[in-house]
Amino acid sequence: MIVSYFEWVQANQGYWWRADEVESRLEARMLSAWQHVLGYAEARGLSLRTAATALAVERVAEAHRLRGLDP
Repeated sequence: MIVSYFEWVQANQGYWWRADEVESRLEARMLSAWQHVLGYAEARGLSLRTAATALAVERVAEAHRLRGLDP
Protein backbone atom coordinates (compact mmCIF):
# COMPACT_ATOMS: atom_id res chain seq x y z
CA MET A 1 0.00 0.00 0.00
CA ILE A 2 2.79 2.43 0.86
CA VAL A 3 4.60 1.84 -2.42
CA SER A 4 1.32 2.40 -4.29
CA TYR A 5 1.07 5.74 -2.50
CA PHE A 6 4.64 6.54 -3.55
CA GLU A 7 3.71 5.76 -7.16
CA TRP A 8 0.67 8.04 -6.90
CA VAL A 9 2.78 10.87 -5.48
CA GLN A 10 5.37 10.48 -8.21
CA ALA A 11 2.72 10.49 -10.95
CA ASN A 12 1.04 13.60 -9.53
CA GLN A 13 4.31 15.46 -9.02
CA GLY A 14 5.81 14.41 -12.35
CA TYR A 15 9.05 12.96 -11.02
CA TRP A 16 10.35 9.45 -10.43
CA TRP A 17 12.42 7.80 -7.74
CA ARG A 18 14.92 5.05 -8.42
CA ALA A 19 14.16 1.62 -6.95
CA ASP A 20 16.72 2.12 -4.18
CA GLU A 21 15.06 5.43 -3.22
CA VAL A 22 11.65 3.75 -3.02
CA GLU A 23 13.09 0.97 -0.86
CA SER A 24 14.79 3.50 1.42
CA ARG A 25 11.58 5.51 1.83
CA LEU A 26 9.58 2.33 2.46
CA GLU A 27 12.05 1.16 5.09
CA ALA A 28 11.88 4.54 6.87
CA ARG A 29 8.06 4.45 6.92
CA MET A 30 7.94 0.84 8.12
CA LEU A 31 10.46 1.44 10.91
CA SER A 32 8.59 4.54 12.04
CA ALA A 33 5.27 2.65 12.09
CA TRP A 34 6.87 -0.22 14.03
CA GLN A 35 8.32 2.18 16.62
CA HIS A 36 4.97 3.92 17.09
CA VAL A 37 3.05 0.67 17.54
CA LEU A 38 5.67 -0.81 19.85
CA GLY A 39 5.77 2.32 22.01
CA TYR A 40 1.98 2.47 22.15
CA ALA A 41 1.77 -1.21 23.12
CA GLU A 42 4.41 -0.92 25.83
CA ALA A 43 2.94 2.27 27.31
CA ARG A 44 -0.51 0.71 27.61
CA GLY A 45 0.34 -2.94 28.25
CA LEU A 46 -1.32 -4.10 25.02
CA SER A 47 -0.51 -6.76 22.48
CA LEU A 48 0.98 -5.47 19.24
CA ARG A 49 -2.20 -6.36 17.33
CA THR A 50 -4.43 -4.52 19.78
CA ALA A 51 -2.06 -1.56 19.91
CA ALA A 52 -1.96 -1.28 16.11
CA THR A 53 -5.76 -1.34 15.94
CA ALA A 54 -6.22 1.16 18.77
CA LEU A 55 -3.61 3.51 17.33
CA ALA A 56 -5.29 3.36 13.90
CA VAL A 57 -8.71 4.11 15.40
CA GLU A 58 -7.27 7.04 17.39
CA ARG A 59 -5.65 8.47 14.26
CA VAL A 60 -8.86 8.23 12.23
CA ALA A 61 -10.87 9.78 15.06
CA GLU A 62 -8.36 12.64 15.35
CA ALA A 63 -8.45 13.23 11.58
CA HIS A 64 -12.25 13.43 11.73
CA ARG A 65 -12.11 15.83 14.66
CA LEU A 66 -9.61 18.08 12.87
CA ARG A 67 -11.83 18.16 9.78
CA GLY A 68 -14.87 19.10 11.83
CA LEU A 69 -16.54 15.74 11.28
CA ASP A 70 -16.99 15.12 15.00
CA PRO A 71 -20.67 14.27 15.69
